[in-house]
Amino acid sequence: MAKKTAPDSARRSEKSRRAIYDAALALIGEVGYQKTTIEGIAARAGVGKQTIYRWWSSKAEVLLEAFLDLSAQAADAAARPEVIGERAEYEIPDTGDLEADLKAVLRATVDELLDPKFEVPSRALAAEGVINRELGVELVGTLLEPQLQLYVKRLRAAQEQGALRPDIDPRIALELFVAPLAQRWLQYTGPISYEYTDALVEYALHGLAPR
Repeated sequence: MAKKTAPDSARRSEKSRRAIYDAALALIGEVGYQKTTIEGIAARAGVGKQTIYRWWSSKAEVLLEAFLDLSAQAADAAARPEVIGERAEYEIPDTGDLEADLKAVLRATVDELLDPKFEVPSRALAAEGVINRELGVELVGTLLEPQLQLYVKRLRAAQEQGALRPDIDPRIALELFVAPLAQRWLQYTGPISYEYTDALVEYALHGLAPR
């Protein structure tokens, strides 16, 4: 009987990669970015350093990919992915009701931000990104901006549908509800909840002046 080495090798590689992701996220939450090392990740994951360096060139690359994977798992729970090739593209739902769609996706974001599995490593990465410009730029380019572009796409669709003024810049408009949530979460200036994000959407879409 022929040996099925390729499938076994692929399974081992995926198991190792998953162990490395888990180890990297656990360590950054426990000891912070600065004290997290490739050696520590390898030891925690039960793999050799060579295995890590075969796939990534730095701990920043490991951590960012691990966090992307974590975010993708959260997206799986919050939206239906449209598979394009071997990758999944996630979009904000377009039911024709912009307010309801934004409230739904921000409620899912609240769930994610309050999930310890997500919160601990994301806070550690965010904190390091403030003082480590190179990492901060990577975080924005790799993680944050692609997510914000989903809002841009949904707001542009709303403009085409006549639900938003055509002269509004969607990239600026999205910050009316995304930025306050991020600030409150990062700086502990108040609790985050469905009620809070619902209010952000209502204020952003309907304004503060009397109607």
